[in-house]
Amino acid sequence: MIPVLRKASPTRVSRLLSILLLTVAALTSTTLQAEKIHVLKFATLAPAGTTWVRLLHDWANEVRKESHGRLIFKIYPGGVQGDEPEVLKKIRFGQLQGGAFTGYGIGRIYSPTRVLELPFLFNNIEEIDYVRNLFMPEIEQGYRDNGYELLGWMEVGFVYFFSKTPIDSLDDLKERRIWNWQGDPLGQAFFDASGLSPVPLSIIDVYTSLSTGLIDTVYAPPLGAIAMQWFTKAQYITDVPMANGIGSLVVSRRFFQNLPQDLQKILKRTGAATGELLVTATRKDNIDSLKTLQNRGMIMVEATESLEGEALQEIRIRAGKNLMDNGYIPETTINKVNQWLQDFRNKKAAEATNAAD
Repeated sequence: MIPVLRKASPTRVSRLLSILLLTVAALTSTTLQAEKIHVLKFATLAPAGTTWVRLLHDWANEVRKESHGRLIFKIYPGGVQGDEPEVLKKIRFGQLQGGAFTGYGIGRIYSPTRVLELPFLFNNIEEIDYVRNLFMPEIEQGYRDNGYELLGWMEVGFVYFFSKTPIDSLDDLKERRIWNWQGDPLGQAFFDASGLSPVPLSIIDVYTSLSTGLIDTVYAPPLGAIAMQWFTKAQYITDVPMANGIGSLVVSRRFFQNLPQDLQKILKRTGAATGELLVTATRKDNIDSLKTLQNRGMIMVEATESLEGEALQEIRIRAGKNLMDNGYIPETTINKVNQWLQDFRNKKAAEATNAAD
């Protein structure tokens, strides 16, 4: 008996075609998603050729390799995208997706982080690392709550005064035309606490202003003074570290969340590793840079009593109070960090006592 082939109904054919088309569309969408190239436009004030920018390029190359070209960086060094507030504005509007920020920019992301930059707070690197590690979970959450993802932590290092004439006392500072990063609440709190009247300028205008005489004193880590060429306009360094400048590698939360999960993991892991490399390299380069500046003829000026010990702690306390009063850094944050720091110092003192016995 010969089987009879029944003709498929139009409805059944239509259903089969729909299923086939949906399957093809799903497969095509998955393939396109897997192959989509994500571009991370990333800005920094650090000039091209510096250790900071070199390590950023190394990071970009690693991410490109691990992502098989699906996530690529476009790095804008040397402040070509503007000062840090302008970079943050561009990130909010989607013109950029991330950047390497100093404490100034960080303060506009999550201002309590800048408790780590309070003047004359830390005595050494060990104290910095101990307190920062305890504080880091809160910092990361603070960034997220404000629309950013922290990828890596970095430093700019201990900040010194660079000047055209010697500064060895608070009275000397009062006679100087000192630059203050325009719009920086922490810098202003320090100057107010010290009784100083600085000249507010964008960081991009500092070199020109040193050249014209509008200012005669700046503050920077040694590596930064070389990178920005400010050292060519100064002859003296005051041997009193003012603060330890912080930094971080940041992307917008929106950009980060729109990445496939595997790319998020790559970016977080490599960003954290790059941050560690930056901290290590920056600390070494700042030590080397300080020696280089002295070898080039810059003179280290020893401070007098007005820039030592108790006098500096009084400035720190007054600056901290100003920042608490204006809400920039909560009192609870300052108290918590002071307690962590005291606990660490007590522990070290006990260890020293036990070692001596």
